[in-house]
Amino acid sequence: MGTFEIHGGKSLKGNITPQGAKNEALQVICAVLLTPEAVIIRNIPNIVDVNKLIGLLVDMGVKAEGLDANTYRFKADQVNTDYLHSEGFKKKGAELRGSIMIMGPLLARFGKGSIPKPGGDKIGRRRLDTHFIGFQKLGADCNFDANESFYTAEAKALKGTYIHMDEASVTGTANVLMAAVLARGKTTIYNAACEPYLQQLCKMLNNMGARISGIGSNMLTIEGVGELGGCDHRVLPDMIEIGSFIGMAAMTRSEITIKAVSYPDLGIIPQVFGRLGIQMERKGDDLYIPQQDSYKIDAFIDGSIMTVADAPWPGFTPDLLSIILVTATQACGSVLIHQKMFESRLFFTDKLIDMGAQIILCDPHRATVIGLDRKIALRGITMTSPDIRAGVSLLIAAMSADGISYIHNIEQIDRGYENIDMRLNQLGADIRRTD
Repeated sequence: MGTFEIHGGKSLKGNITPQGAKNEALQVICAVLLTPEAVIIRNIPNIVDVNKLIGLLVDMGVKAEGLDANTYRFKADQVNTDYLHSEGFKKKGAELRGSIMIMGPLLARFGKGSIPKPGGDKIGRRRLDTHFIGFQKLGADCNFDANESFYTAEAKALKGTYIHMDEASVTGTANVLMAAVLARGKTTIYNAACEPYLQQLCKMLNNMGARISGIGSNMLTIEGVGELGGCDHRVLPDMIEIGSFIGMAAMTRSEITIKAVSYPDLGIIPQVFGRLGIQMERKGDDLYIPQQDSYKIDAFIDGSIMTVADAPWPGFTPDLLSIILVTATQACGSVLIHQKMFESRLFFTDKLIDMGAQIILCDPHRATVIGLDRKIALRGITMTSPDIRAGVSLLIAAMSADGISYIHNIEQIDRGYENIDMRLNQLGADIRRTD
């Protein structure tokens, strides 16, 4: 198990380029299963979860050729569907959450798909009903073997239909969408997720020959086609990493420029960090964060304490609430963090409290942060990363703290952030990786 040794109190300076978006990469890589033709995907982040998914597809018979460090050429012309019943598939498919999104493409192209109960962050209950209800409406028979924790779906032919999704799930929308592009007739998906990741998937599928309209809205219309071809696709910069860098700059009193952020795709993210009092300036497609000795949390117009809550896009992404929470610990003022979607995501606050932060965990979904306004520095401690986003939040806290901190289980951080220690050290951080 890997460990970060962080020598805190370092101010950073310089430019940093965000990696490709993890959540988009997982979707578009699964989409290569929809065609036997070559698909090139650029700006793929070199992170554990993405590499595991590529390895899973390779084991299924997909050819994956690395053209450079972050570009792959995929060709799924010899997919071995028998592999779906192997013990190797059951083990590897269970290791990451994103594996669920191979179901839609397999069902659409081969008439059958299987997946073990997927893994991922332990942040609360993450049901899969939305995916399978969508498949059933398209005409598939779906089953779950509780003894094997194994899902299967089969269909002689998928048929377009009207689907009102019970939740605006990003992976659920992506999965059902990929099944629908090869279904006969017209499919309407209402209450669809409309995150930039999903928009990117739609654009990629259309470039492959799909007929999807309503992109960017919560109602997608898909006219089924007989087959899809290849394409050349580029993954967006990771908005979660960009938000992490904004919070990190404020906490460590750093002056950094985040390069090529695709600003229009950041949505409300800069605005929410701005309400914490963090200054930033858009320079073309770059985001400049000046060095700040203090930052003051805004209040609502009637003077009441501000609440930051997650919501489906275009609301604030839940993946950045952990970053908002840790950034608020050294702000001037108080804020209520309301994590609506996952009931275990705020439990990492006990580590921040041990570091000296003033946080009241109201219940599994809400925490009140009383900012220290830098009058009391956080102190270095030893802790363990529980999931990707909490892990980076703890890393940010440790970088701002007095003394030395140790974070164990950094494999969780590596699942979502590419060479994060090396990249931050180039800006002046002191993060040492040990086994």
